[in-house]
Amino acid sequence: MEGSPDDRPGADHRGRRIQAIVAGVGVLALGLTACSSTGGRPDSSGGGMAAGSADTPRATIAMITHEVPGDTFWDLVRKGAETAAAKDNIELRYSADPEAPNQANLVQSAVDSDVDGIALTLAKPDALAPAVTSAEAAGIPVVAFNSGLESWNTMGVQAYFGQDEAIAGEAAGRRLTDEGARKTLCVIQEQGHVGLEARCAGVAKGFGGRTEILNVNGKDMPSVESTITAKLQQDPTIDRVLTLGAPFALTAVQSVRNAGSSAQVVTFDTNAALVGAIEDGSVQWAVDQQPFLQGYLAVDSLWLYLNNGNVIGGGMPTLTGPAFIDRSNIDAVAAYAQNGTR
Repeated sequence: MEGSPDDRPGADHRGRRIQAIVAGVGVLALGLTACSSTGGRPDSSGGGMAAGSADTPRATIAMITHEVPGDTFWDLVRKGAETAAAKDNIELRYSADPEAPNQANLVQSAVDSDVDGIALTLAKPDALAPAVTSAEAAGIPVVAFNSGLESWNTMGVQAYFGQDEAIAGEAAGRRLTDEGARKTLCVIQEQGHVGLEARCAGVAKGFGGRTEILNVNGKDMPSVESTITAKLQQDPTIDRVLTLGAPFALTAVQSVRNAGSSAQVVTFDTNAALVGAIEDGSVQWAVDQQPFLQGYLAVDSLWLYLNNGNVIGGGMPTLTGPAFIDRSNIDAVAAYAQNGTR
């Protein structure tokens, strides 16, 4: 870009951040000999997930997602983000809106309020791109998580934390093939969401049988239940219902009962209620992308950048999944699920 450094967009903002980073590095270096394994000076009264707290300069990070109210997946993301924020001496400002233009407005509001960093989801990256550009012009570091794997790098975002949805979908499809499934109904709760569509596309690629996509309105759970029920009544050849979120799996279980279907329910993602469903066999398995970890890494990575200039991933995504949870290993994660971290 032409012009002196002081003439560039966001130059003053960048300068303040560089000063903060230099100061933070000094504080970080002084405290390294007393650091816990998670970074920062240990808190003498802490325990468990809140075992340490950093003495680096206070910073403000905005986390902005496409959360649909009532979707418990985001409780896990937020718990992870809050855990990192408490450890890192971060003021976390969480906001969400499932409508992409509104989410973009939230990002712009965070830019206007001069936060120190932004962590966001990119379910609909085209709608978020102008706001991300605005943040970068203001010198605000941005990381992405959960969705937007195909877009984050070209948008200039620093790092990405999540699973490769296409790979996760293929893994689910191969498992369905191994189980002898013949026809799978892949239920998308938010049409146009790039991550959800990639999952179903991956399933179709990895599955040896037939895959049919069913779009439902994830904001209206009774409608989800009735739509799945109607589809199962219409097509008795469906022997697997694959949902893309734990609350929708539990709803699909009821739809299977309503329809008198013999289809088995499998899903992406987990929550505490899903543990019992896997234990009793009403849901066969779940693909875990570790949402707590996504929220935690998004905040912690920004803390590392602000205080030590670190960027995680080397231009590649940091993958948090996929992994399968079923009756063979549900006991290993049940306690964590009850604590709201898995």
